[in-house]
Parts: sequence; structure tokens; C-alpha cells
Amino acid sequence: MPKNKTVATIPDERIIGKIYYIRGKKVMFDRDLAKLYGVATFNLNKAVKRNLDRFPEDFMFQLNKDEFQAMSLIFQNGISKKGHGGTRKLSYVFTEQGVAMLSAILKSKRAVAVSIQIVRTFVKLREILSTHKRLQEKMELLEKKYDKNFKVVFEIIARLMREDTLPKEKIGFKD
Repeated sequence: MPKNKTVATIPDERIIGKIYYIRGKKVMFDRDLAKLYGVATFNLNKAVKRNLDRFPEDFMFQLNKDEFQAMSLIFQNGISKKGHGGTRKLSYVFTEQGVAMLSAILKSKRAVAVSIQIVRTFVKLREILSTHKRLQEKMELLEKKYDKNFKVVFEIIARLMREDTLPKEKIGFKD
């Protein structure tokens, strides 16, 4: 652990809880990042706008109105008469690469430390999802294997049921 640690560690669960899946990408909202960095959302976005060449669309993008309204419902902020849920501008969201780039433009020690922690959390999340995918593939193989075994069991049960419907010889004395 570094001797001059100036930022308290943020629990991974708190970061993971701020990661959303939008347009097929895992992203974090500008307001959530601003809170983690200890800056105002306005100032974070202002710094980004001064450095837009560092943020191509695969690093950062602005939500459209439909996405914003859908996310506002998820956040349970309610929607104001203007339809923006309390904020006046549509949110920006940042991918893992965008978060890494934020540490280059927000030069405080806190911003750098938080960005490193967020990127590490993205990596852990990717590893967990990869492990989950491998487990799912193994389960599917097991199901296929056991389906064959159970097929035999079902065939035997079906045969027993057919035999049960055949007329049976009467038990007892014959005349």
C-alpha cells in the first residue's frame, strides 16, 4: 500500500452500482464520476469540453432525450415539466477508456487515484463476466450430456406406460 495515500478506497460495489449498459457499452454518468472525484458535474463537463479531442464517441457520448428519460425513470428522479428530471442538460456518459482519459485532464491526486480504482473495477467486472460466460458454457454442455441420459430414462418410462395399457391376462383359474 502506498505511504502517501490521500484518497480513501471506494468499495468496488459502489463503483459497480454506478456502471450502466447503454448503447452496448458499459458506462458511468458524469454526475456519478463528479461525486467520486469530488468535483461539481458542471466543472467536470467543462474540463471535458476544453479537451474534446481526447474524448471520441467510444470514450464518451451524450444521452439522447429517450435514453435520458428512460434512465431518469430508473433513477426514480421523476420527470419535471421540461422532461429532464431535474437537470437542464442531457447527461454525458463515459466508457472505461473515457474514465482513464479523465485522469489526464483532472490532474488532482484524488482524480488520478479514483480513475485508477474505477478502471480496475471495470477490469474485475470484465473478468467476472468472462468467468460467468465460461460457467454458462460448461452448464450448457452438462445439460446436453444429461439430456441424452434422461432421454433414455424417458424412453423407458414411455415403454413402461405402453406396456401398462396392453390388455392383461386374467389371473386365476381358467374354465
